[in-house]
Amino acid sequence: MASRTSDQNSPQARIAEMRRAEKARERRNKVLAIGISTAIVVGLVGFGTWVLIDQKQEEKQQAKDAAAARKAPVNGEQTWDPTKLGRNHVQTPVKYEMNPPVGGDHHPRWTNCDGDVYQNPLPEVNAVHSLEHGAVWVTYNEKAAKADVDKLAEKVGKTPYTLMSPVKEQAGAIMLSAWGKQLTVDSASDPRVAQFFTKYVQGPQTPEPGAACTNGLGDK
Repeated sequence: MASRTSDQNSPQARIAEMRRAEKARERRNKVLAIGISTAIVVGLVGFGTWVLIDQKQEEKQQAKDAAAARKAPVNGEQTWDPTKLGRNHVQTPVKYEMNPPVGGDHHPRWTNCDGDVYQNPLPEVNAVHSLEHGAVWVTYNEKAAKADVDKLAEKVGKTPYTLMSPVKEQAGAIMLSAWGKQLTVDSASDPRVAQFFTKYVQGPQTPEPGAACTNGLGDK
């Protein structure tokens, strides 16, 4: 009996016991680490799924809002019957019933409207062709404040299928025109400006959706 007790208290026995204890700790730590890692992964997957679902819901809501904006009428806009607006290509002067024109016969060559800002008046017959391609044409006269002109120029410059130019003889300080549609505002900050862009840039009124807005008349 004394010999067995002596063997258990020997250095070799104590070392073996320490090794067994160390291995037991390692196993416990490994199990704990795996458990924590699994919990983290599950948490991340769950969070990622929640983010994706939230993002999808937000995108759907944005699409609904955009669709609603396109359907809602723009307060104060004027509308012309598109069936009564000629679409012939002509190379002779055209007398339009509105200024700026919102449709009618026009030149075979369109004005570049890929966010182009022109410092000088444009030939109407070319600009009307741009409207046929789904562009929004922003025009202004000397009544418009410089800050508003600059703000509109910045907006146009960032928006494909738009163009901007001065029209001295127009009635309103700032006017926005699309095919068969026109809106007059006093300020670039008027919320109807953004609404008009949303609704009519390549909007449902476009006779030739997707037609080019580049490689046309582009002298600025």
